[in-house]
Amino acid sequence: MENSTILFLLLASSALPAVIIFLLPQRCVFLRNSINLLGVISKIFFVIYLIRGLINNEVFYYSFAFTPQISFVLKVDHLSLLFATLSSILWLFTTIYAIGYFQNAQNQSRFFGFFSLCVTATVGLSIAGNLFTFFIFYEFLTLTTFVLILHTQTIEAKKATVLYLFYTIIGGLFFLVGLVALQTLSGDMEFVSGGYLGDLEALSPFALQLIFILLFIGVGVKAAIFPLHSWLPSAMAAPAPVSALLHAVAVVKAGAFGIIRIVYDVYGVEFTYSLGLLWIVLGVAVITIIYGSIMALRQNDIKKRLAYSTVSQVSYILLGVSLFGPLGTIGGMIHLVHQGVMKITLFFCAGAFAKIYEIKNIEQMNGLGKLMPIGAFAFTVGAFGMIGIPLTAGFLSKWYIGMGAYENGLVSILGVLALSSLLNAAYFLPMLYRIWFLTPSQELKPQSQFQNGNALLLLPPLFTALLTFYLGIFALNEYSALQWVNILVQMEYLP
Repeated sequence: MENSTILFLLLASSALPAVIIFLLPQRCVFLRNSINLLGVISKIFFVIYLIRGLINNEVFYYSFAFTPQISFVLKVDHLSLLFATLSSILWLFTTIYAIGYFQNAQNQSRFFGFFSLCVTATVGLSIAGNLFTFFIFYEFLTLTTFVLILHTQTIEAKKATVLYLFYTIIGGLFFLVGLVALQTLSGDMEFVSGGYLGDLEALSPFALQLIFILLFIGVGVKAAIFPLHSWLPSAMAAPAPVSALLHAVAVVKAGAFGIIRIVYDVYGVEFTYSLGLLWIVLGVAVITIIYGSIMALRQNDIKKRLAYSTVSQVSYILLGVSLFGPLGTIGGMIHLVHQGVMKITLFFCAGAFAKIYEIKNIEQMNGLGKLMPIGAFAFTVGAFGMIGIPLTAGFLSKWYIGMGAYENGLVSILGVLALSSLLNAAYFLPMLYRIWFLTPSQELKPQSQFQNGNALLLLPPLFTALLTFYLGIFALNEYSALQWVNILVQMEYLP
């Protein structure tokens, strides 16, 4: 076991606060918030430590064998730290935001306890060293998030929770069947850059294709691919911090991350391509991108429009993965980060609009630029990023995916990107027009507890909006997501 202690500290930095928070009475607001923030800061410190260690070629690894065929493995590589860094930083912003959002609310210990466990599951699957360990944390994520969706305990929230559990349990069963079948054929293998199945002889191509489809469906449920997406818009019955968590930090990103792991570190992108499986990923991605954008156009509820936007946008990650070549891979992987930052900005703003002015529908957004200039600015930046306006992170993702399509002669994919961007503009620009150019209704009055504004609701989206610009403008900085992804791509494609 090499440097294994830090891996358990990384997990404990959110798991231990969760246990303590569960035990705290409702009145211990300051102590609960302090424990939350201490856990967040500790996790970011451990992630930075791991990044520095990996740069210096240190190995972080733990393995425990249950049977000759089943091992629990934790290890750190460049891909795991990409996802762990994203989750940890966005957890910081979401924690600050949630403290402001749930001010004077009931059941805060339950919420923040499960919230911390959810982050534990997310970071756990990021450092999982094999499919079995990934599956353990993947299912743990389901168990921790359904309580958050149910938090308000309204009829709508209960229906959304049932639908979420139905989809994720079915997806988990598909994943389990695929996992057992793969373990039977290949034995207990760990994730490795370039994959390991292509190096094994005498494996039936048909069996491997079938197993891939089972695994793809299993993780595709959480990635909200069409037609396995219905749980996501329904889950918008949850409070805004939960919506932000589902879309940007945890569930949806876990599904997309799982697809990346399977393609690149189990099958290997070249072997996946030789089996004809990338065409399946490509087809599903294209359909989901267009479908999600069209459905977003039809929504009047702000959060549901953003939810269908997520359905569309997350499949850009799949699209990049399916484009066999380094440029497409770069586009898909950086969109894992970029979409998370942009979408959490939008959900933060939507939650602030609802919490301060009780604005939930698009026709109520008139004049928000005058009423909430900081929130309106942040929402505008997030929307511009989703459309793919230059200087934003979203533009960079689409640029690389488009170059990857051109590199492979898939000109039709450029048309898909163009159509999707037009649809993005069609459902975001009318919202921005209302925010900046129409007069606010005289009936709009801030809720009493927000008469003087609330920095905890407005500063997190402001910072993530600025981060959207930073990721787009300073992409060549040595500490940017793009440079980290470039290292990943070199490991995958260069001998």
